[in-house]
Amino acid sequence: MPELTRSEQSLFSDLPPQLLTDLFGMAQLVRLPAGQMLFLAGDAGDGFYLIENGLLKVTAISPAGAERILAILGPGAMVGEMSVLDGAPRSSSVCALRDSMLRFISQSGFQAFAQQHPDIYRHVVTILTARLRDTNLAVVAETFLSLKGRVARTLLRLAEAFGHDVGGGRIVIRQKVSQGDIAAMAGVARENVSRILNHWKRDRVVSRVASYYCIENCSALEREAEGEGIG
Repeated sequence: MPELTRSEQSLFSDLPPQLLTDLFGMAQLVRLPAGQMLFLAGDAGDGFYLIENGLLKVTAISPAGAERILAILGPGAMVGEMSVLDGAPRSSSVCALRDSMLRFISQSGFQAFAQQHPDIYRHVVTILTARLRDTNLAVVAETFLSLKGRVARTLLRLAEAFGHDVGGGRIVIRQKVSQGDIAAMAGVARENVSRILNHWKRDRVVSRVASYYCIENCSALEREAEGEGIG
């Protein structure tokens, strides 16, 4: 299950304002049009990015060529931060889903800053630990949840990231996602996603509103995502 973020706190958000100014004052602005790759798995890990606005997806490709969406990240999220610690090649690929504006800080620039402000590493460790916990939860979900549970969990995370409450307990996911996207996020075959969504549409658990998915019954999806089932 990918991590999905509407407004993930920057790992530097609790730093004194002057430190933030000093750190990002040396950042390079990067404009990334929708559909353009930021980097590919295997590229040199030469620094990290802060998403100022826009939306990015983080993906991995299987040996058979299937895409798996690992994360969808929005404003405030970090991209490529592991490289500031080890300088290793990128472990995944990142592409813009929307026109995006990023701030880039090179590994050498960050290390020079950290020599003067070593407490910055505590913030790096904090966000990496949080993402490791998310990864552990994803592994547990894929190991123990049914296919329906994994699709339900994906829809709930999409709602957390992009949901808009339209009243009556209904939440519209204000991001256009296809059944293939949901399958890539949940690690489920697209044919199974289609079957599950059609079943839930008949049961008024989900619907489609102007090309967006709408969650009609959040509690039902939550029960499925917790392994209790909704029939």
